[in-house]
Formats: sequence, C-alpha cells, structure tokens
Amino acid sequence: MRYNFRILLIAIVAIIGTSAVTAQEPPSQTAPQTAPQTAPSGESRPTSPASALAAVPERYVPHRAFDTKRNRFSDFESMLAELAKADIVFLGEQHDDPRTHRLQLAVLEGLDRRREGRLVLSLEMFERDVQPVLDAYLSGTTALDDFLATARPWPNNRADYQPMVDYAKSQGWPVVAANLPRRLAQQVSRRGLAAVDSLDAADRALIAAELSCPRDDYWKRFRETMGDMSGHGMQMTPEQAEAMVMRFYEAQCVKDETMAEAIARAFETHDVPVVHVNGAFHSDRRLGTVARVKRRLPKARIAVVSFAPVADLDRADGKSKRKLGDWVVFTLETPKQTP
Repeated sequence: MRYNFRILLIAIVAIIGTSAVTAQEPPSQTAPQTAPQTAPSGESRPTSPASALAAVPERYVPHRAFDTKRNRFSDFESMLAELAKADIVFLGEQHDDPRTHRLQLAVLEGLDRRREGRLVLSLEMFERDVQPVLDAYLSGTTALDDFLATARPWPNNRADYQPMVDYAKSQGWPVVAANLPRRLAQQVSRRGLAAVDSLDAADRALIAAELSCPRDDYWKRFRETMGDMSGHGMQMTPEQAEAMVMRFYEAQCVKDETMAEAIARAFETHDVPVVHVNGAFHSDRRLGTVARVKRRLPKARIAVVSFAPVADLDRADGKSKRKLGDWVVFTLETPKQTP
C-alpha cells in the first residue's frame, strides 16, 4: 500500500500542484509541471535517480520478466514476441526509476525489429497543446533546445523520455502528446467535472470529448490508496475530505479519458500499433486509461506491461503481482543518492 500511495501521490501533485497540497498530496501517476520541481500526473517528476545513472549509462539493466498468463518468469525476448502481436501496448512505470526507462527504450527497439514497420509512440509526459511543437521537432524544423524550451518537459526528460522521443524521430514514427494540460487538470481537481463545462472552446478541445468517471473498481483502488485524508494533518471534516478525494479522482478520470482518446485516435489514424507510456496506476489491472481505450476500441488487442522496481531481483514475487498486467517487469531499484 505504501508503494501504491507513493505512485498516486506523485500523480496528484502533478494534477493540483504543490501549493494546493501542503499537508498531503493525493494519488495518481501522471505528469509533472513546467518547472523541474514538480511531479507528473500520476507521479511527481523525478530528478535525482535518473541523473545519477545518466552520468554513466549502464550497458546491462538488471531485470526479470514475469509472464502472468503462464504464471512464471520468462525472458525479455519472449515478452517482445507477445507484445508484437498487440495493437496497443501500455508500458506502466514508476516515473522515478531510470532503469525502467531504459527497458522501455529496449521495448521500442525490440518492437521495431519485430514489427518491421512504423509504430506510434504515445506519452503521458507531454500535453496536448504542445503537439505542434513536438511535431516540429520530429520533422526537423525545430531544434532540440527550442523544443525543450517550449514543450514543458518533465525534469527527468533528457535522461528518461527524450531517448524514446529521439528513437521514434530516427525511425520516422509519430509521437503523441497524449495528456491534457496540467492547468486544466488542476481546475478539475479544485472544482470537479463541472469545471470542464466552463472552459472556452480552445481549452475544451484539449480534453477528451467523452468523459466518464464511474465509482467502479478503479475508484475503489484510488480511494483506498488515498486513505483517510482527514487523518493526515488536514483540517477538514470527513465529508470535506471525501469531496476532495472525489475531485482528485475526477481529475484522474479526465486525464485517463484524454489519454485514451489520443491513443485511440492515433491507432485509427495511422493504422499501426501504438505504444503508450504512463504511470502504472493508469494501466495496472487494465483499469484507468486501458479500460477507456477498450471502450473506444472494443476489438483492439491490448497488452499491459507493469514495471516494478524491487530491492532484490532474486526474491521478486511475480505471482503476487500477476493481476497488474500481461507482463510484470521487475527492475533493480536505483540506489538512493546520499547528500
């Protein structure tokens, strides 16, 4: 539960910003702010571990891949063979694990080899309104520094996400800025879904046309992960705490719907597989964004990979995490930097 809360907490910081949650921030797994101080929507923006490993890139990334359908550990290449059969591949991550990001790049390279054709890369880490800037960078009409100056990249972008973007660029793949702008997610987290109805046409177009936020299993997971907000030093009644959690959940749903719409649109437009990278809470157990893609593309073959950093790979327990997705890839936790 502590692990899930860390993930969700990052997401909420990303949604509402640090100023709105002084005593405690809620859950998710999404994108960070413009400044290098924020966390992603679904997980706050990570900084130090990625930069630590980036200085001396590892040629080998310690990991173990667990095949949940066969209920046994397998190998990375076998996983790629299965993923290559899918129309949509979700790579659910912990945003602050640089080894996960290196394996995500390896997935792109492996699928490129196996598919022998174009793919689409979709990222939670870039917001819809920067798509023109992203397209300009991919086409070569905008330099990297100009792109980074205007695309509001996460603080760990250069080490963790830019390599994926650049690989897609080298292969001529489209890259989708799938997330809604953080400022709009913040409005929903403060006012609920009603905030969407008050947006002007330009901002409304940056959010999925179809929105659904049922109190389903996803809500239960979110609620359980958030816990009792009134018990975390926040001066509010239980009713106020519940209302706040619901607003956070509605902001989470809006993010899921917006990413799902972007993924479905990319698949229908390009007619090639889409690989989407997001915080694991958005895709674990085929809930969140996955369920919303399935609603839009009921016949699509969807594969879900959940990356899970652990302290000891030899003791990684795949069976206890088999519900997370089709594959669980355990990575060796990045050592914490000492001050």
